Amino acid sequence: MMSNGQLEKPLLLHWVVVVASSLSVLMCLVLAHVLGVQIQWEVDASTRELVRSVLYVVAIILLPLTSLVRHILLRLNHTMPSRRSAANRYFVTILITQAMIEPIAVFGLLMFVLGDDFNSLYIFSIMAGLGIYFHRPAPQEYADIYDSVQRMKESSEL
Repeated sequence: MMSNGQLEKPLLLHWVVVVASSLSVLMCLVLAHVLGVQIQWEVDASTRELVRSVLYVVAIILLPLTSLVRHILLRLNHTMPSRRSAANRYFVTILITQAMIEPIAVFGLLMFVLGDDFNSLYIFSIMAGLGIYFHRPAPQEYADIYDSVQRMKESSEL
């Protein structure tokens, strides 16, 4: 089993991805606040409502779909034979899940550009922030993957 110090060092790049995702959500908020009305288009309300509804549905589907993909990737990390290290395996999992969550924040900025108020921007940003939080690196997940990879290496040496 790995100690806390051994768990934190390999996850540094993983956390960089999470910070980058968080910063991109903040960037969407800052862009909307700084540029404001300058970037907004005048789209009729019925079209905006349709686009907003579709984007809400997509965002609501993306959140559990990301959880499912993460679960599958974690299982593959434990069981798939490969020469890749546990840290590399887990990095791919974090990168994919964060990339799946990121469009949700962009949906909020898109709705703002289409003429929606800040409310939609905030809702989508909060959804993205929660997704980023729920899919952040977990040291215990990494430790489990590390142990599985070590067991696979040991069994292949026999």
